[in-house]
Amino acid sequence: QCGSLLHAQFPSAVPERLCWETNTVLHSASFPEFHLSVCLGIYFLAFPEPSQVLDLMVADVGVTSVNLTWRVNDTASESYTYRIEVANGTSIWNDTSNAKEAEITELFPGTKYNFKVFAVAADGQTEGEGLSISQCTSKSQLLAVVSVVGCVVLEALGALARWWCVLLLLKEWEVNPPGDASSLLLPPRHVDGRASGKPSKVLDLQVVDVGETFVALTWRVNDTASESYTYRIEVANGTSIWNDTSNVKEAEITELIPGTKYNFTVFAVAADCQTEGEGVSISQYTKPSKVLDLQVVDVGETFVALTWRVNDTALDPYTYRIEVANGTSIWNDTSNVKEAEIAELIPGTNYNFTVFAVAADETFLFLFFFFCAVPSSVNSFQCESVANMSYLMLKWECPYGHYSGFTIKISIDSWVIKEEESRSCSGEGFKTSPLDYFKTYNVTVTTFSNDNTSSPVQKTCKTSITDPPTPETAPVVKVLSHNSLSVEFFDFETLYGPLKAYAVMIITEEEGCPPLKSKLNYTYEDFKKKKTGTYVTYVADTEKAKLPSFRSQNIIDVGKGNTMYGYKNGPLTPLHSYRASVAGFTNISFTAENIIMEEHSYVSFSPCSDKVSLPQDPGVIAGAVIGCLLAILAVVAVGGYIFWTRRRKDKRNTEVSFSPIKSKMIKVENFESYFKKQQADSNCGFAEEYEELKSAGVHQPKFAAEIPENRGKNRYNNVLPYDISRVKLSDLNSVTDDYINANYMPGYISKKAFIAAQGPLSNTIEDFWRMIWEKNIYSIVMLTKCVEQARTKCEQYWPDKQSKTYGDVAVTMVLETVLPEWTIRDFNVENANTQESRMVRQFHFTSWPDHGVPETTDLLINFRHHVHEYSSQNPIDSPVLVHCSAGVGRTGTFIAIDRLIQQIEIENTVDVYGVVYDLRMHRPLMVQTEDQYVFLNQCVMDIIRSQKDKKTDLIYQNTTAMAIYENFTPEPGFGKANGYHA
Repeated sequence: QCGSLLHAQFPSAVPERLCWETNTVLHSASFPEFHLSVCLGIYFLAFPEPSQVLDLMVADVGVTSVNLTWRVNDTASESYTYRIEVANGTSIWNDTSNAKEAEITELFPGTKYNFKVFAVAADGQTEGEGLSISQCTSKSQLLAVVSVVGCVVLEALGALARWWCVLLLLKEWEVNPPGDASSLLLPPRHVDGRASGKPSKVLDLQVVDVGETFVALTWRVNDTASESYTYRIEVANGTSIWNDTSNVKEAEITELIPGTKYNFTVFAVAADCQTEGEGVSISQYTKPSKVLDLQVVDVGETFVALTWRVNDTALDPYTYRIEVANGTSIWNDTSNVKEAEIAELIPGTNYNFTVFAVAADETFLFLFFFFCAVPSSVNSFQCESVANMSYLMLKWECPYGHYSGFTIKISIDSWVIKEEESRSCSGEGFKTSPLDYFKTYNVTVTTFSNDNTSSPVQKTCKTSITDPPTPETAPVVKVLSHNSLSVEFFDFETLYGPLKAYAVMIITEEEGCPPLKSKLNYTYEDFKKKKTGTYVTYVADTEKAKLPSFRSQNIIDVGKGNTMYGYKNGPLTPLHSYRASVAGFTNISFTAENIIMEEHSYVSFSPCSDKVSLPQDPGVIAGAVIGCLLAILAVVAVGGYIFWTRRRKDKRNTEVSFSPIKSKMIKVENFESYFKKQQADSNCGFAEEYEELKSAGVHQPKFAAEIPENRGKNRYNNVLPYDISRVKLSDLNSVTDDYINANYMPGYISKKAFIAAQGPLSNTIEDFWRMIWEKNIYSIVMLTKCVEQARTKCEQYWPDKQSKTYGDVAVTMVLETVLPEWTIRDFNVENANTQESRMVRQFHFTSWPDHGVPETTDLLINFRHHVHEYSSQNPIDSPVLVHCSAGVGRTGTFIAIDRLIQQIEIENTVDVYGVVYDLRMHRPLMVQTEDQYVFLNQCVMDIIRSQKDKKTDLIYQNTTAMAIYENFTPEPGFGKANGYHA
């Protein structure tokens, strides 16, 4: 019951929990007869004394009122009430408040009061310790005037008048009560200013501290009554004036504007809160606001651009001083705005920038910033490979200014694979870490200084070549005869550099594969002299080792007797065993005697092959019987040779003769229907004809081309001249010196109207010019470029500007005329032995792809016309030399067109099949592809169509080009018909 009573009586002050706890205590004590007063006594015993109030302050002062505020830290402060004790020296009374603030009213103007605040617990009785503060109310201006001025005026009227004045003032009290009435009843002497107790002037007014928004002042007073003084501080900044007060001889004036000039005047105020002494003034600028957000907005090698901001609104504008320091020197720059560009700096140098905001009195605050100027890039950057090493050597000149070091980045495309640092830029250079051989890298060098970097300098570099990777498979060795064998091997990998040459090494040791690098300088002759059991038998350039199909497999015949460089490929010994190894070179060097210098060559070796044994010489097996038969046969052969020689001397006809050729002669008027028939079904008829031509002439002997000494003179192993029609040169030193890969070819009139030849190799250029001189050639037709699709098709066999001698023939280019589709060159050719000379013209057609056909028929027909016009003026026994790369495809097509055009013009018939058959009987593979065969028929068709309207001789296009290198003037009336002039 007690708990319920408490909670019901004081619902907001008594917690329900406490009521229940109290009720429990009473119930357990079995005191149900206790009444409410007992419960209240027990309850209030639980309330502790409240804490003292804190931070008692005067919030506002009026003439008859004072506003107070305070705070309490207790958690129970929400249940407190507050008692305010008010005293003015003669009377004391109380006021109350439920909040932490109070307005005390009905006070006397200009009177000093003491206010003491107590926190009162919820019981309305328990109080905490009180906290006091004193404050004067503001003065009544009207009362001051009446009480002072009025009484002074009546001073001369005597005592009666003074008391009458008092009565008048008492009447005034009803309207505006004064503070202390005793002040009005003072004797007249107290009205005299000299004797009124006016405070002295303050002394030594000083500024002891200055901030951005405050000024701290101190002063002193010599009066003995100064302890009862208060002080008024008048603050003025040129645009506004206000007052602050202090009860002590110091004050901190706050809420000022940064960087602004203020005037402070301090007055001592007597205890009556009215009488003031003479004021003393001092002026002071507040400090400018601190510079904020100092930033670098741009940086170069020799400048840094800064920006900053200031938050205040100072009445006078700031200037800014920028102090620049680099560790060795300090200088200043200034700015009237919140940005600056500091120039003439040293690249890569660390600078400290300090920015000061300077007020009008040169008071300042500052913010500093460390920054490093951008370093300069390196100069003269060079990147070099090192022979047979996988690293790169980098060199550069030191940049201007300061730097900490250099960053080297090595990348492939955009992928950085290595990043290194160097602290120096002098000496022998910087050696990178090992990289891959024969690989292209992008190398950048960047200067760095502290955290700044320069613009990178980049070079593209390639590491050196080195020994090729060692093959995993051994070469395959096959027996060819009793004294020869073949070595078959695949190309070495080009991972560490392109392959320059291969060398075949023969090993006669019974077991093992000996170290081979030291054997590279041993030859077949050394082997025969028993100086070594391992020797080099053959050296082949990689281009010469390739087959025409450019397959990766190579075949070298060993024991054929030919010589390459300083090594003889001598015959092997029957019944002996041999093994082989192949050396691949990415770099090969020779001595003056053409012997390999192993210390200057980059080489790897294949594993040694399995051992093979050569058979017995067939001559030994046959024995004496076969020897006798051979002797008889030799006698017969000699007799037959003598007889044949005599018969040949008597024969006057020197023309090449063949068995009758096959023919498919067609009249001109019937050719169009024939062409359409053969062209049907994707040129099916032409394909069948071309298939029939493949066997023409293939069984004819090519002995001269297959002699080992002549094999190196052939560009392709499958294009060899037939013996019956090959061009023979004069013998110089040996019987093989008459060989060149070329054949006489029949024209429309002469059986030797043309010579079809392969494009010269580097080792056959002299033979080529010797053929031109000896065979009385005045016209050369070249149908290939020297390089096509990155492969050499023909060596350039003519000089560009200066004269050049090829064997006994001196050649000088006199004139070169370059046209869109072909080029004409005139050469002066002179025999160095006889001093004879003649002009030779080269017609170089440049618009014919390998194994293909020209874009249009008229291009080739026009070109043939110019060749024919010129060559018809040459001596009758002068053949036209025609060559491409192999001397069969484009060469055969050109010769066939020349014959067919003349056949059309003279016989009014066409025999494409028969012409190609005849050419193939003189040289293999003439008109090499089916496309070229179809192109021949298309040329014939276009020519026949152009003749339908005008039955006159064909004269072809490009008369302007003719006029350039011919004294040719077109006749009036020249007309163009379907690509030709008729």
